[in-house]
Amino acid sequence: MANLNSPNREYPLERTRNIGICAHIDAGKTTLTERILFYTGMIHKIGEVHDGAATTDWMEQEKERGITITSAAVTARWKQLKEAGIFKLREEEDIRVNIIDTPGHVDFTAEVERSLRVLDGAIFVLCGVAGVQPQSETVYRQAEKYSVPRIAFVNKMDRTGANFENVVKDVRTKLGANAWPILIPIGAEDNLIGQIDVVNQKAIIYSDDAMFGSKYTIRDLEGDEIAKGKEAYQGLLDEVCSQDEELGMQFLEEKPISIQELKSALRRTVIANKIIPMAGGSAFKNKGVQYLIDAVIDYLPGPLDIEPQKGHVIDEPENIVTAMPDDNGKFIALGFKLWSDKFGRLVFFRVYSGCVRKGDTIYNPRTRKSERVGRLIQIQASVHKDIDCCYSGDIAALVGLKDVRTGDTFCHESLDVLLEPPTFPEPVISMAVEPKTKADQEKMGNALQRLSEEDPTFFVKTDEETGQTIIAGMGELHLEILCDRLKREHKVETNTGKPQIAYRETLTIPADGEGKLVKQSGGRGQYGHVVLKVFPSEKGKGVTVDNKVVGGTIPKEFINPAKAGCIEATLNGIIAGYPVIDIHIDLVDGSSHDVDSNENAFKMAAIFAMKDALKKAKCILLEPIMAVEASTPEDYQGDIMGDLNRRRGKIQGIDTRGTTAIIRTEVPLAEMFGYSTAIRTLSSGRASYSMQPSHFEQVPNNIVEQISEQRGTKNA
Repeated sequence: MANLNSPNREYPLERTRNIGICAHIDAGKTTLTERILFYTGMIHKIGEVHDGAATTDWMEQEKERGITITSAAVTARWKQLKEAGIFKLREEEDIRVNIIDTPGHVDFTAEVERSLRVLDGAIFVLCGVAGVQPQSETVYRQAEKYSVPRIAFVNKMDRTGANFENVVKDVRTKLGANAWPILIPIGAEDNLIGQIDVVNQKAIIYSDDAMFGSKYTIRDLEGDEIAKGKEAYQGLLDEVCSQDEELGMQFLEEKPISIQELKSALRRTVIANKIIPMAGGSAFKNKGVQYLIDAVIDYLPGPLDIEPQKGHVIDEPENIVTAMPDDNGKFIALGFKLWSDKFGRLVFFRVYSGCVRKGDTIYNPRTRKSERVGRLIQIQASVHKDIDCCYSGDIAALVGLKDVRTGDTFCHESLDVLLEPPTFPEPVISMAVEPKTKADQEKMGNALQRLSEEDPTFFVKTDEETGQTIIAGMGELHLEILCDRLKREHKVETNTGKPQIAYRETLTIPADGEGKLVKQSGGRGQYGHVVLKVFPSEKGKGVTVDNKVVGGTIPKEFINPAKAGCIEATLNGIIAGYPVIDIHIDLVDGSSHDVDSNENAFKMAAIFAMKDALKKAKCILLEPIMAVEASTPEDYQGDIMGDLNRRRGKIQGIDTRGTTAIIRTEVPLAEMFGYSTAIRTLSSGRASYSMQPSHFEQVPNNIVEQISEQRGTKNA
């Protein structure tokens, strides 16, 4: 086999890992990242989130709020130590680990989405007390979408109420994951002392010394650890044998199975997304992190272990191009994130094939333009290190590219290939924003444009009726942070209006529509005629248009303008002017004029036809529904449930963990403004909640009238 590695690269592909750390908010991702950086020698002082000193939380807003807002990339090195009685797959080899710490708050879900798109594996962090939380499910589904292999780390095992077995059960039942413990915590709460290494059948006991748990001892299992370790080993072995053909055959032939063979088979099953290994510990108390990093090296894939990326030639979806992880191949990379800072505009990218050097010219198939690479940098959170070359499987940043968007492919000039970009959810909330001084109007416009380029879930538009600038995003916090960035980074003070809900419209029955544009008075006229049918579509399908015209009644050159007119017409529905979703449109007929027909005439005729059809299609207004999970001491359960009912909430279920009640509810977003204050007041500050977008539902009739009146569109 040919050598895929350039002789100049420091770490070969087989010794490279690209991993993400993702979880529900407050599960301890950033604390875990901080410990990994400390134990790998990348930092020499541990910064804590609550002190605003974490390495990867480098934005001012992150330090102040103690949350992660933007995904931060860091590079670390790890060498598996050779230890008596312990077998590891890559002992004493230097491994490079590129880590991306992602946000946990649902408002910044785009950061998780685009990170998972380019990662080879992920550490999925769960809270030892709360188990699987709403955003845990979202992150899990995002990882499933991109087939990212995972290891689950049950953190906070030192907290009161922590229970490793319950969280394993939670992962299996709520997520449907095939989860198997590989590092079981020894003790819990104040008695947490170490881990059972299931595969090696040893105990790792972490020291409480001043070196942040850097020292640990390895001993044989003792007392009830022996039975627990044996049971876990047998369960894991049986499962790996049933999932891995090679080990399964060995088992059936009754051949002895070595630790090396079990580890290798477990690695194969994890990479194939058949098993999720689970480890428990406490990042904050410095227990369990070193062996978690060893597990990352053992079980999570490198660039050579995953399916090669597939793209297609632009405008030819059936013409598939495979990007092999090979330094000698032609350059193909995906730009997954844009960011502006004092150094200029950074484009984070992952190289899938070939390599790129300073001074190279790279091609962007979307723009059909080539640009020269001025600077290449490796990111260490907010610290930038210049590099000369970025190889296959690496993550780095380009500086200075002009016309670029999130999800752009960069490739060798001889290629014309598009990789699949990450996909992002639609904004659910909007508000008007204006500069405090007229002089800042242009400055604000430019700043908002830059922020929307960086964040694919942040939209900016001008309201045609009022002339106001409207910003839209994933939640109140999301828009608050962006307005704060306007002030701090771009020096623009703003006034903001009350947040508005991103309602949608859809139809309930099929309908026909006809539209005609005829202007034939003097000179060259305008003639377009479109007949179409509209149908309700599946939830989440958006808007689709098919050409069903036969006999050329609409000439071929006018089909695309007619389709564009249909799409444009869905941007403003007929009830209250909100976008129309989940509909299918068939273009069925029309007519044209040899002289007067043109693209614009057919586009306008299609808009008229759509308006005609929507009037007949019994349209309804939809509102975003949020999945809300409130955690409260049982004393306040009744008050909180009563409040959620008043907010038009539908209780989905109640779980009890110790003295804490977890109330799962679906509530319209319109009713959730100011909820953080309300829940704190009702519970004397002891309850908390999380919420995330769930789906759209029909708005009750009495509320439709109010919304239509507010919008000045009362015509239904």
